Amino acid sequence: MSMSDPLADMLTRIRNGVRAKFESVEMPSSNMKVNVAKVLKEEGFISGYTVQDNSIQGVLKVDLKYGANQQPVIIGIKRVSKPGLRRYCKASDIPRVLEGFGIAIVSTSKGVVTDRVARSLNAGGEIICEVW
Repeated sequence: MSMSDPLADMLTRIRNGVRAKFESVEMPSSNMKVNVAKVLKEEGFISGYTVQDNSIQGVLKVDLKYGANQQPVIIGIKRVSKPGLRRYCKASDIPRVLEGFGIAIVSTSKGVVTDRVARSLNAGGEIICEVW
């Protein structure tokens, strides 16, 4: 069965893995998923990720990050732009997540970046998800 929104599946696997206190989660790989994982790693929400190539598609393994007393670093993660309703913003209209305590991941013409980087590059685009 084909999946209509693979990126939402990735975010759901991360959300469920954090709630279940898993060390890592695995999912089918794609370029967009790897770019989102790269942004999450740069911002410190996950401890790392690896891409394992197999003959068909490849597997993306995301290592989840926890703080003191096994408190998860990712408190919430939400898909914003969906296949049925895409959400695009100009650089000046990109939303601030929790007054700057969270991040929005934006797909711009300059790559997949955070909301702060998109504003500094003056590049708008599709709001993929919000993480806090």
